[in-house]
Amino acid sequence: MRVALVYDRVNKWGGAERVLLALHEIFPDAPLYTAVYHPETAPWAKDFQVIPSFLNKFPLDKRKHEDYPFLMPLAFESFNFDEYDIVISVTSEAAKGIITKPKTLHLCYCLTPTHYLWSHYEDYFQNRAFRFLTKPIVKYLRTWDLIAAQRPDVYLAISQNVQNRIKQYYGRDSEVIYPPVNLDQWSPTDEKPEDYFLIVSRLVSYKRVDLAIEVFNQLQWSLKIIGDGREKKRLKKIARGNIEFLGELTDGELLSYYQKSRAVIFPHEEDFGLVPLEAQASGRPVIAYRKGGALETVVEGETGLFFEPQTRAALAKALKRLEKMKFKPEAYQENLAKFSQARFKKEFKKRVEKEWTKKK
Repeated sequence: MRVALVYDRVNKWGGAERVLLALHEIFPDAPLYTAVYHPETAPWAKDFQVIPSFLNKFPLDKRKHEDYPFLMPLAFESFNFDEYDIVISVTSEAAKGIITKPKTLHLCYCLTPTHYLWSHYEDYFQNRAFRFLTKPIVKYLRTWDLIAAQRPDVYLAISQNVQNRIKQYYGRDSEVIYPPVNLDQWSPTDEKPEDYFLIVSRLVSYKRVDLAIEVFNQLQWSLKIIGDGREKKRLKKIARGNIEFLGELTDGELLSYYQKSRAVIFPHEEDFGLVPLEAQASGRPVIAYRKGGALETVVEGETGLFFEPQTRAALAKALKRLEKMKFKPEAYQENLAKFSQARFKKEFKKRVEKEWTKKK
């Protein structure tokens, strides 16, 4: 059977890109279709045959995909998939909107319904003037997104959290297959942790890194922040001397910081969230906001703690509770088994084969 992969943009590295690499191992000959391709910021894609849309020829920077969201529908509708038996879209935006013939199986692995159109609209459009000016574009994109959401034959979701959103916003049923975590990449150490807490996150508003900074400013405990983003300057301005910004690091450097931390702070709602699993694989507990994907990846009292509501007082209380607790290494390993790469590849391949048999 001839298989093609489709992804929104090949211009960065993150959890979705890890999914694509796992799919490449299952379907090594499948080309990867995308709106824009930027090899310099996506070296992970060098082993793929990447086929970008007409947007790749536009003069705008391929890294700044936010510049033309209104053209994304056209980009994906312009592709022709007539020669393929199966097309797998991996998407949090427009890739699900590809057009296929009835004989072709289109399976969508949904990372989330489009954030800025649905669940996180208020976060993206906080400025009233900007919200007013973009209202016609948002209306057009919402209308198209609802139409596009009906095109896949089958939906798979990365978490129960996303499964609920797919039903809420698109009216579609889905099955959960957790994304893969490269557990071989992360490992615990016998060394005692150092006296700091850790955040690993993109520095954007909805990640609520500011909440953690405010708490650690008050407690005057050591906090290290790994990651980059448009909020970095603002966050550095409000942080005191006990808080250190480390920027982007290699996976090897990141592992060392995971291993040596007292705990990893996860202060926001995430669709799924790899950071809590990477922390546990490195032998460290997680303090997470009690909402979203963390409810499926953190085991209360065994691999970490939750806090709620999303306030400074609640997070400070959880931090102080953690000081009195001990976590067993075997609890991390038992929890992590549900998210292995081998499990993902087995489940995904089985589901694709099942749906292809039904389609034929």
